[in-house]
Amino acid sequence: MLIYPNIDPVALQIGTFSVHWYGITYLVGFASAWFLGRLRAKKPNSGWTTQQVADLIFYCAIGVMVGGRFGYMLFYDFSALLANPLNLFKVWQGGMSFHGGLLGVAVSVWLFSRRTQKPFFAVGDFLSPLAPIGLGAGRIGNFINGELWGRVTDVPWGMVFPNGGPYPRHPSMLYEFFLEGVVLFFIVWIYSAKPRPTMAVSGVTLACYGVFRFLVECFRQPDAHIGFVAFNWLTMGQLLSMPMIIIGTLFIVLGYTKQQKYRNGHANLS
Repeated sequence: MLIYPNIDPVALQIGTFSVHWYGITYLVGFASAWFLGRLRAKKPNSGWTTQQVADLIFYCAIGVMVGGRFGYMLFYDFSALLANPLNLFKVWQGGMSFHGGLLGVAVSVWLFSRRTQKPFFAVGDFLSPLAPIGLGAGRIGNFINGELWGRVTDVPWGMVFPNGGPYPRHPSMLYEFFLEGVVLFFIVWIYSAKPRPTMAVSGVTLACYGVFRFLVECFRQPDAHIGFVAFNWLTMGQLLSMPMIIIGTLFIVLGYTKQQKYRNGHANLS
């Protein structure tokens, strides 16, 4: 059994003002996306300016925050939202949903694409490789907070979390950090390094995240107020990840199908 480090969630305290590590992980995510986006924009014929990258990250930051909070209340705590709609704004009580944040980002990308006249999926494909580092950083924030821990286990790396009871549990947030952050980043970054059909990079990102999240949910403790949503094993996270896998795969197939039709059309003309 490993010893949980029990890090103070507050990184900096000045009087009544406090800076939490979880908030810092969000800043790391947005800063890394901005930095990587600038690198991609500087490639020859990228079609992007550094100012457009900064604007896109700003749009997405708003989408993540608004969508993440609304998604959590909608998917994970809908009864509290119905009881008091103002609970939606009580962000200090915690509660952010990746799937809600994803929907918020989708809306942000749509708004940005309309403003810049860039195709929606061209923006999505550009943005996709920039996201995994932020996802991984957020999971480190979950680990520092001692939240979203896994199920009881007897594996040697199990940990006893402060609010998780007396038994060792899977450090599932570290599994997510590795898969959603590290592995997903390398897959999408390497895949997107060469020209790909429109929609394909977005599809790979959605499908891979969905698969990784579905797998980790097998080790993660379901939310106490929800439990399993079906079959005594299916969690809300898995339920929300299945459409990502299906839609992501569909994007990949459509992207390559359209590319092949385009090539065949040009071959017939020649």
